[in-house]
Amino acid sequence: MNYWLMKSEPDVFGIDDLAAMPRKTDHWDGVRNYQARNMMRDEMKKGDQVFFYHSNCKEPGVVGIAEVVKEGYPDHTAWDPKSKYYDPKSDPENPRWYMVNIKFVRKFQRTVTLQEMKQEKALEGMKLLQRGNRLSVMPVDKKHWQHILKMEKR
Repeated sequence: MNYWLMKSEPDVFGIDDLAAMPRKTDHWDGVRNYQARNMMRDEMKKGDQVFFYHSNCKEPGVVGIAEVVKEGYPDHTAWDPKSKYYDPKSDPENPRWYMVNIKFVRKFQRTVTLQEMKQEKALEGMKLLQRGNRLSVMPVDKKHWQHILKMEKR
């Protein structure tokens, strides 16, 4: 099993939105970065655990856990001219963009903030905390996953 962190803006699609979906499941569309796309297409597997991270908000941080329930498949929003994620260069015969389905597992008792994580020596080397890393999907080492779970309880 692998561990991931997926960022979303809470005013666009937050942890509560995922929890409110039918079967508490939704597709994670709109990723338009090749590195993140490759991870979703090639590396994310059913059963992998995901930290749900709220970004671009007053208090960015990890707010809950989701699980990958469907592995990478073509992101159909790229072919819809009405979608904000439309990409005229993407073709159903040769898809450029991929997505996965995730399912709500639980909401954290509290947000583990980005500011808190930056103070933790045990999280040194975590991709999220590396300068200039703006990916919306990234792997999380098991040791970092476990440490953030402990931080939630503080």
